[in-house]
Amino acid sequence: MRIPWQDLEPETLNRLIEQFVLMEGTEYGEQDVPLATKVAQVREQLKSGKALIVYSELHESVNIVPAHQVTPD
Repeated sequence: MRIPWQDLEPETLNRLIEQFVLMEGTEYGEQDVPLATKVAQVREQLKSGKALIVYSELHESVNIVPAHQVTPD
């Protein structure tokens, strides 16, 4: 089930994005990207529709995923 990002309280949305970013793993690039930058990038992906917030009833969890991975409702 999709959860519109606009339906979440700003603080809840921010914490969800931070949790998602921190779960992604260790940086192996040339430069470390600050957490605030990563959060802003994910927020923009949600706003543009490139990423979606989904709830899994099976796993009772919420996650952020690329939009192309989500089947239409």
